[in-house]
Amino acid sequence: MGTTLFLPQATIHLHAGDLPDGLDLGPVVAVDTETMGLDPRRDRLCLVQLSAGDGSAHCVQIRPARLGGRGADCPNLKTLLADAGVVKLFHFARFDLGILRQELGVRVAPVRCTKIASKLVRTYTERHGLKDLCRELLGVDISKQQQSSDWGAAELSPEQLAYAASDVLHLHALWQRLDGLLRREGRLELAEGCFGFLPDRAALDLLGYDEPDIFSH
Repeated sequence: MGTTLFLPQATIHLHAGDLPDGLDLGPVVAVDTETMGLDPRRDRLCLVQLSAGDGSAHCVQIRPARLGGRGADCPNLKTLLADAGVVKLFHFARFDLGILRQELGVRVAPVRCTKIASKLVRTYTERHGLKDLCRELLGVDISKQQQSSDWGAAELSPEQLAYAASDVLHLHALWQRLDGLLRREGRLELAEGCFGFLPDRAALDLLGYDEPDIFSH
């Protein structure tokens, strides 16, 4: 069960509860989440967006059983997220990995994070948001107007879906640019070490070790 939204620059598929059987998104998948808030221990997961980098996005709406949904009963989505043979691209992976582990019980790996990559090589700026990266590295302006909307609504608007999709549609191109910069500056190996640690960093956050951070003095 699902619907498809056709936009001038993208095709968005909305799925209720899980990805469809047999869907192959390739060896590198861009992933993002929308939630009711920014505390993964309190705020529920509402939407998981994925893209193969082909101009289309698949959005899985997650609704708890008390609201008529399937909750964490999404085997196809969880299999993909945990598949060691599929690289998952994120922007600010630390948050997404935490909410996916908290709500779906899955350790997502291996991962790449464009925010971490940006901070390692774009040291000439403090602007590492997705909107900033898309504008500077790709010449693309994305809208953040729907960022604070109600993602727990039973019916998501076309504007919400377009916003959600924009967060994954450009990650492959961004990673290609950032990967080149990491190699140029000799920091790819360091970045890979950071990416490998991110699932455990997210687990520490869920245990309450975000503040105080155990790595601080």
